[in-house]
Amino acid sequence: MENKTMKVRFAPSPTGPFHIGGARSALFNWLLAKHEQGTFLVRIEDTDLERSTKESEENIKAALRWLGITWDEGIDVGGPHAPYRQSERLDIYQKYTQRLLEEGKAYYCYCTEEELEESRTRQMAEGKTPIYSGRCRHLTDEQRRAFEAEGRKPTVRLRCPVHETLVFDDMVRGRMSFESDGIGDFIIVKSDGMPVYNYGVVIDDAEMEITHVIRAEEHLSNTPRQLVIYRALGFAEPQFGHISLILGKDYKKMSKRHGATSVEQYKNLGYLPEAIINFLALLGWAPDDEEELFDVNQLIERFSMNRVSKNPAVFDIDKLNWINFHYMKQLPPEKLLEVTLPHLQAAGFVSEPTPQERERLLHMVDGLRDHIYFGAQVVEHARTFFERPTELDEECTGLLQEDTAATVLSAFAAQLQAAEELTEAAVKAMIKRIQKEYKIKGKSLYAPLRVALTGAMHGPDLTMIVSVLGKEESLARLRAWH
Repeated sequence: MENKTMKVRFAPSPTGPFHIGGARSALFNWLLAKHEQGTFLVRIEDTDLERSTKESEENIKAALRWLGITWDEGIDVGGPHAPYRQSERLDIYQKYTQRLLEEGKAYYCYCTEEELEESRTRQMAEGKTPIYSGRCRHLTDEQRRAFEAEGRKPTVRLRCPVHETLVFDDMVRGRMSFESDGIGDFIIVKSDGMPVYNYGVVIDDAEMEITHVIRAEEHLSNTPRQLVIYRALGFAEPQFGHISLILGKDYKKMSKRHGATSVEQYKNLGYLPEAIINFLALLGWAPDDEEELFDVNQLIERFSMNRVSKNPAVFDIDKLNWINFHYMKQLPPEKLLEVTLPHLQAAGFVSEPTPQERERLLHMVDGLRDHIYFGAQVVEHARTFFERPTELDEECTGLLQEDTAATVLSAFAAQLQAAEELTEAAVKAMIKRIQKEYKIKGKSLYAPLRVALTGAMHGPDLTMIVSVLGKEESLARLRAWH
């Protein structure tokens, strides 16, 4: 494999939110290009005019950049093979179509949808694989003129070779073979002049000098048609690699019922891009040891297609959360607040914090970091700092009714009242003094304080809670229960 000549691409269709499966395909191409010191190209396949949107294109590009996946050539960055949007390349496709027609390798087809459907239905009833009957394969000029006089707009079909075995070596699946007789003459240009996917993608890959095509398994069935097009046009064929589908934990194709499916959704939930990259790399690729945590440079160094499995990859949200938690724990307080603040704001807990409020929030999120697996999760853990407990469950109520509870709450309130500072160390010293003076310890000491301050039996460190709540708020909460 020549390092200098490897060139791969990612060519999404801008027809909706950027799916996590698309991100995985982009990542594998990017990692391979980086590993081999090759070129990574991004272009946009927008010939589906009804469904393609500029908004979706921008969403895809923004998601790639957020993940840290940059490209050497293509949309926005330019290069020697522009334009990089299919809808701007129609004259290029037309040039090749004209050549195929002149060489007799393609022909105009005037069959209507109704006629094609009738033929499909008949073939299926006879137990045959429905392929084009070849009805328009040998039309005379007179027949063509008659069809055109009827107002029929032709498609262009490629003459598919007969009795040929189409063979290629897949980087993931090994040797693959398909019989050309199961394909039939297929459409390469629609009646509106737009190239079909298989046609446009072959011309683009050939013109842009793509050497390796790594894409999702669902494209495997397209490969025979693409090979026919490569050979008809005399193009060098790239090396193909078809990576497995991503399944949910129920082993069904990843969909909305499994939770978030787009990169933007995970970004908005407060996942970190480095965690998403680490997780996606493990969806179908396995290192040669048991390690599961990799920064991007380690992934580039170790990635290879011979470690990519042909078995389906299972999207395990628990594993993603575990990986993200690892990266969240490493964030300095300022960065952790940056990740969590939008969620605190969305919950209505804060707006634009003052410098004093910011210090309090930094202290709070730093104290909560052992409980937050992704940014949005901060809301459930931070709620206690912004909302006073108003109702207690039976266990908490019973605990505050114990003989020593009132003593603890009263003594702690007195210590708070007299305190000049409320650092975690100062709060810890107050609790120690109560323990020493009243000979109360363990659950009898800590639980009444935690319940009165938070309304719950468990949670973050008590000294952190008091220092974040501050003197007045802590006193108000204590007095509500004794």
